[in-house]
Amino acid sequence: MQEFNTDFHIHSKYSGGTSKNMELPLIARQAELKGLDLVGTGDALNPKWHKHMRDNFVDENNGVYSLRNSRTKFLTTAEVEDIKGVHHLILFPSISSAEDLMERFEKYSTNIKKDGRAHVQLNGEEITDYVLDVNALIGPAHAFTPWTAIYKEYSSISECYRENTKEIKFLELGLSADTGMADRISELQRITFMTNSDAHSPNLNRLGREFNRLLLRELSFKEIEYAIERKKGRRFVMNAGLNPREGKYHLSACTRCYLRFKLKDALRFRWRCPECNGAIKKGVMDRVNELASWNKPKSPDHRPRYIHIIPLAEVISLATGIKTITSRKIKDKYNELIKKFGTEINILIDRNIDEIKKLDPGIGQIIEKFRNDRIRYIAGGGGQYGRPTLKDEKDTYWGYGQSSLKQFIYR
Repeated sequence: MQEFNTDFHIHSKYSGGTSKNMELPLIARQAELKGLDLVGTGDALNPKWHKHMRDNFVDENNGVYSLRNSRTKFLTTAEVEDIKGVHHLILFPSISSAEDLMERFEKYSTNIKKDGRAHVQLNGEEITDYVLDVNALIGPAHAFTPWTAIYKEYSSISECYRENTKEIKFLELGLSADTGMADRISELQRITFMTNSDAHSPNLNRLGREFNRLLLRELSFKEIEYAIERKKGRRFVMNAGLNPREGKYHLSACTRCYLRFKLKDALRFRWRCPECNGAIKKGVMDRVNELASWNKPKSPDHRPRYIHIIPLAEVISLATGIKTITSRKIKDKYNELIKKFGTEINILIDRNIDEIKKLDPGIGQIIEKFRNDRIRYIAGGGGQYGRPTLKDEKDTYWGYGQSSLKQFIYR
């Protein structure tokens, strides 16, 4: 048995709002630097992406695909949007299985050949029927995101998937939630949690910013299925991702000026910002509080540890004070660390902290802090990412030491 680092959810250049650099050869090179053993292809229902996949994959082994001169493996995956605007993540046993599903969905979708993330005029239960027909796996994508998630539309898994609820074996947490938050909801006790990047860019602060570590005999679709179902000793042994406070929708906040609100104030203002009249979007933390069965998480025995991480380029930015993470100085320091320690995941999670401190004390100290959950964060909301901080800063809310838009906004 061996441990593998996986990121099951990314997008191709054919999805809206996605970098044109999201092509398999570059994704594979970046994944090697990151330390990812397997990446989802994303967008597997799009015919243009099918051609790109067929043109680049040189080998297939039990549902896992390889590129020439690359250690990175790929699993066929896609995200679809249902008739209610809820997003679902699909893992396929092969490219052919995805092509089969695309043909079945064509009569229900007007954009399946245009956009990597297809909108399908079916509900969650109906989509699951078709997914099962092609022997694929399905679960909620970024389950708590307030725009396109299952819990923005429904108050339970069963309301969405109905008769197929028992077929839902995994759930993707999304950037604004973590295990501790989700394990306050009793219906999720049986479900395996995933942490994936949902990357729209191959940049190393996006790809693999959240990932899973699985214990498998080998990389194959069947082994991954066993791990999701926790069969034959296969399992998820770790989820790693951003502190949920870094997510764009962690707190309830204005979508225009990003002013944060306590739930009672958002309700009082009928979800309209008193400063700029922008729409206030309910945050994941407030939504979890509404859904929660318990005040504190109750993690089942099968639940692996969750580690909060910060992408290495952002760690270097914090340590050096250089805000532009694409700057030459940050790239040079990144390459120095990779040359010494092998991969970014090795540096962030696995390497002995004293070795990192010996090479660079400032970077080592920050990594030690987030490994021990001792980093402060200014929480995101309303569509603005949160951020880690080394300063004595705190979240501010309308009416709680914060009364004007001019005072509030930070960059």
